[in-house]
Amino acid sequence: MPYAITESCNGCGACVRLCPAGAIRGERKALHVVNAALCIDCGACGRICPQEAVLDARRNPCRRIPKLSLWPKPVIDLEACISCGICVEGCPARCLASAVDRGDKHLRAALTEPKKCISCGFCAEECPTGAIVLAVPPAPVVEATA
Repeated sequence: MPYAITESCNGCGACVRLCPAGAIRGERKALHVVNAALCIDCGACGRICPQEAVLDARRNPCRRIPKLSLWPKPVIDLEACISCGICVEGCPARCLASAVDRGDKHLRAALTEPKKCISCGFCAEECPTGAIVLAVPPAPVVEATA
């Protein structure tokens, strides 16, 4: 069952801009709708909606995560990665790629565009070796200046 948008929608368009499947439509400042045939159940619309007007596939309200930097990102265990490419092919945001691991010169999955990641978790779900987990990136360390 696809995600849905409730009457609380204010038509801001944040979900439309982020949806990797192009499944959300609506006029500015008007109720938006999810096209069930296009929705891939990634949940990005629910994490971005400032009105918390999105229901998940089970019809539970989604909670907004205010900053994209707080969204969990894939962390790849390079020892467990078998370079199958399933995660790269399955990523709807196209933020993963195969890259040469500097340590052993083998091609491994890598998060090459973290700002594009929508935290859908498809990469972790599809990984046959369990080499990928989602985790919130650590906050950057700010050095104090004297």
